[in-house]
Amino acid sequence: MTTIDFVLNGRQQHCDIAPDTSILTLLREQLGLTGTKEGCASGDCGACTVALSDNATQGYRSINSCITPAAKLKGKRLVTVEGLSAAGTLHPAQQAMVECHASQCGFCTPGIVMSLFTLYERVRHEAERGNTTPPDQESLEATLGGNLCRCTGYRPIRDAALAMFDLDAPHDVVQDTVSQADAESVTTDPTEAPTPGSDAAFYLRPQTLDELVTLRRDHPNARLVAGATDLWLESTQRLKPLSRLIDLSGVDELRKIDAAEHAGQQGWWIGAGITFEALTPWAHAHFPAFAHLLHRLGSQQIRHQGTLGGNIANASPIGDTPPVLLALDAKLRLVSTRGRRDLPLTDFFLDYKRTALADDEVIAAIFVPQRPPEVQLKVWKLSKRREDDISALLGAFYYRVEQGTLQDVRVAFGGMAATPARALSVEQALEGQPIDAATFAQARAQLEKSFQPMSDARGSSDYRQQAAANLLERLFLVLTSEDEEVMLHAYAR
Repeated sequence: MTTIDFVLNGRQQHCDIAPDTSILTLLREQLGLTGTKEGCASGDCGACTVALSDNATQGYRSINSCITPAAKLKGKRLVTVEGLSAAGTLHPAQQAMVECHASQCGFCTPGIVMSLFTLYERVRHEAERGNTTPPDQESLEATLGGNLCRCTGYRPIRDAALAMFDLDAPHDVVQDTVSQADAESVTTDPTEAPTPGSDAAFYLRPQTLDELVTLRRDHPNARLVAGATDLWLESTQRLKPLSRLIDLSGVDELRKIDAAEHAGQQGWWIGAGITFEALTPWAHAHFPAFAHLLHRLGSQQIRHQGTLGGNIANASPIGDTPPVLLALDAKLRLVSTRGRRDLPLTDFFLDYKRTALADDEVIAAIFVPQRPPEVQLKVWKLSKRREDDISALLGAFYYRVEQGTLQDVRVAFGGMAATPARALSVEQALEGQPIDAATFAQARAQLEKSFQPMSDARGSSDYRQQAAANLLERLFLVLTSEDEEVMLHAYAR
């Protein structure tokens, strides 16, 4: 068993849990708070949404409680739908849902209310700092993009999202009776690690990179927990036990972005534990096409938890970030008690779900070289749903144009092979060549020779082959058009 102390709806909690207990299971089965619902058990529907904060001074972020380990609550503050009302008075997020008739069967409503609550709190904190700009359509879509409603329809929910800011909050968030000092005072003792090689169940949360690699060496069969947005599906969907776990989220060294030089290149070392949400401002500043992709990488709940390093280590052939990082010529820093080694990302993926990561190693950081101003990056994702969906195919294109020819070309795809991969023969067909129909016809011919895509529920092999060829054609049209884009925004990106 693992012992956790955390603050729930303003009150201190002390719980003993099994390592593979989710927040949802803890709330419903151990603490008797059944307002939070299980809809899909995979982080898609949002019925299980709760609000989490690292401490009393930081705002709340929405997360999916069905796929988040309960042990991650240690030392944190959690708010559920039961914690919003006070003395019989509803929170504005709740009251607006009532007044706008935004609930019908009510099953998804608690999750929607909690997503609105995090938006309300974010806007309230910004107003305290002098920013009184109301939320725009993009922020509303991001907030509610991870919440599905099968019977009410979304217009009254959107109306409630806007109306709640016209209602006065009757109280300050939750009636929090626990100071931050008291909350932290019961979380200072680390969980004792079991004897190396032991079969005992454990959930360990090291605080430094040295502690992490030591635990990795001593327990090579333990599963690493970053955001758990994919790992926890093994429990909820496959019913597999997750009994020996090492949580990376306590290691501050894994959550930094540092400008640096590596092998003569200027760029950035990005900690493997940084979440997609935390990565987005950096991407906006340096790689806007990458930032646009991150907005489509799952829901906001997923982006609050999922990490860049986890997306790479998962080694899915349809992971969203690896093709982009391959096109950017990224490098990985792998660390263990034996030292560290830097490895090009192109050498990391070996086969389906198999990588060059040794049993005692962890991914510490990802180096992304700085993009010269004349170089372009295009990233196009195809999926059945525009938002909150896994890729059927993703193409990333890196290039510059010099005197009418393509230079420094890198092309990478996800969904075209057992691993994310560079299309080397396509790159060779484009490199140094004029931007004309003949050049791109040759590139498409090389594409057909380079890949034998898989077939699955998201697309057949023939579909993926044709779609990848279409993305090359799209690149040609972009390069020969006066417009930056040549397709309808809503469907193309």
